[in-house]
Amino acid sequence: MASKNLGYDLVKRAIDIVVSGAGLVITAPLQLVTWALVRKVHGRPVFFRQPRPGKNAEVFEMIKFRTMLEPTKDLQTDEERLTKTGKFLRSTSLDELPTLWNVFKGDMSLIGPRPLLVSYLDYYSPEQARRHEVRPGVTGLAQVNGRNSVSWEERFKLDVEYVDRRSLKLDLSILLRTLISVVKREGINQEGHATMTRFDSGK
Repeated sequence: MASKNLGYDLVKRAIDIVVSGAGLVITAPLQLVTWALVRKVHGRPVFFRQPRPGKNAEVFEMIKFRTMLEPTKDLQTDEERLTKTGKFLRSTSLDELPTLWNVFKGDMSLIGPRPLLVSYLDYYSPEQARRHEVRPGVTGLAQVNGRNSVSWEERFKLDVEYVDRRSLKLDLSILLRTLISVVKREGINQEGHATMTRFDSGK
């Protein structure tokens, strides 16, 4: 089993490098336009950078295009700070394009459990923490089964299911379903919220 996973991991990493590298080149003009749009609407910084736990919970800096205004006295909540441009970027997943750099570097994979906040590490059960046995992904099994509209409990269940079932066949299925989900703009937000509610709120 270990040798099977090793072979899969090597092939998957090679695919990640080739696809993310090609993706960075192909989307460069689109990213430049998006950069200019974010710069005009949101100002500086253009990129959203945040520490996230990766494989084995090792922390890396994830990068995305910024979709929210900086917090001010009058802009405190996510709902208030999320702009129309930001909503558009999220609904089309254009804000995620810079994460291809994280994939290319090896911080992330194209497919895997989404990297969440470092502060959540203290709240995972041992079973939920298994999501860190693999590299986090730009998209994953939870994202094609409801994205941000599913509960935390269901999301973590799907993350661990991916860890146990991971294969190139499953990765291809998730990738195809992700493309469909992006086109349909499904599950972008949790109902009644601009983003997903915090996992540790109420813990």
